[in-house]
Amino acid sequence: MEKIREFELSKEYLESLKESVEAEDIAFIRDTMDGANEADVASLLDELDMEDALFVLRVLDKEFAADILIELDEEPQFKIVQEMDSPELASLLDRMESDDAVDILHQLVVKDREEVISFLQEKEKSGHILELLRYEEGSAGALMAKEFIKANLNWTVVQTIDEIRRQAENVEKIYSIYVVDNKESLIGRVALKKIILSSSDTKIKDIYEEDLISVPTYMDEEEIAEIMRKYDLEALPVVNAKNKLVGRITVDDVLDVIRDQAEEDMQAMTGISDDVEESDSVFRLSKARLPWLMIGIFGGLMGARIIGIFDEGLRQYVELASFIPLITATGGNVGIQSSSLVVQSLAAKSVFAESIGKRFAKVLLVAVLNGIVLALLVFGTVVFVYGNKVEFGIVVGLALFSVVLLASFMGTVTPIVLDKFGINPAMASGPFITTANDLLGLAVYFLVAMMLLKL
Repeated sequence: MEKIREFELSKEYLESLKESVEAEDIAFIRDTMDGANEADVASLLDELDMEDALFVLRVLDKEFAADILIELDEEPQFKIVQEMDSPELASLLDRMESDDAVDILHQLVVKDREEVISFLQEKEKSGHILELLRYEEGSAGALMAKEFIKANLNWTVVQTIDEIRRQAENVEKIYSIYVVDNKESLIGRVALKKIILSSSDTKIKDIYEEDLISVPTYMDEEEIAEIMRKYDLEALPVVNAKNKLVGRITVDDVLDVIRDQAEEDMQAMTGISDDVEESDSVFRLSKARLPWLMIGIFGGLMGARIIGIFDEGLRQYVELASFIPLITATGGNVGIQSSSLVVQSLAAKSVFAESIGKRFAKVLLVAVLNGIVLALLVFGTVVFVYGNKVEFGIVVGLALFSVVLLASFMGTVTPIVLDKFGINPAMASGPFITTANDLLGLAVYFLVAMMLLKL
């Protein structure tokens, strides 16, 4: 097959890349990837085995290779990092911002981590990395980067521009300049536009803005993501207990947090108990899925037991069995709808959120309205299909109405209770709600049948 001579994110280029790696055609790799986006290259390397991906990284420019390493998916990144020796890995970390370097180092055991840090050429960066490693994962301190530009309020515009030039190589993106006082306390920010348009002898204290949102080092990353989303921020300064500026968090870091949280919630809602990906081993995928599947099996066995208790009634009214799937499916769907809305509201908490009492009242009214509509629809269908069996239609309709009310209550209260106990409320959705409502729905259905049909 003829090799594709330019980079493109396609199966054809991937095959050409594999051939070039096998032939150790370094010129082809360098020439075709020249000017390519690091995220696109990372997508290709994710498809290679570890040895081939490592070969490509080693023949590329160090700066480019460092950017690609950051963009790799978690599993291939971990394998490559484990395979690199300390000096090689340190040479790439030297070209990353401190927060990205720390994310890489977290994949190593403490001994290897310290050895890599000892090979870093930039001592200032090694100091930044050591400081960031002290913070608890998931906090603002662990999420922030130490590379930022600050200006003293007594500096002139000329002094500030000199500082920007000095730090430009270390700071990948400059959103604004943070302003500090003589004690290094954060007091505001100044926009690049104002610096450019001001005369050279203008003092920063005359043009800076005080309206600045900052976060403490201990704040949880999910709260930070919500703040940046709410106020549409591109960067957020981080301060310590004394209000001293210690770092900044940029929007790309927060996007990673949002994506990870969304994946975690989705897996929890679908009954996957561990952080897994499709590319993981069969054993790990099975281990992550089995717990909730086993709970589902247990729920099914309990449901069979409930049906068994009423087997005499089923012999008298065989038609009752026909509507078991309708009752369980409706209860499960209503429960998932209710829990999903509650989980969504808990994820975006507001000071103006309705009280629990008002929330339950609204849920009850919605459930009553939906229950009446569904019950009447089913009642009419049953009477029409089974030939004027009004009493039987009342049983199915009333049972369905009761199940809708109960499932709405369960779907609303369960996420709130879990959230109060510090458990991810997304776990309330999916298998948990479905299984619980299946059992409750069957019990309600047959209890209504017993009372009205005198089984």
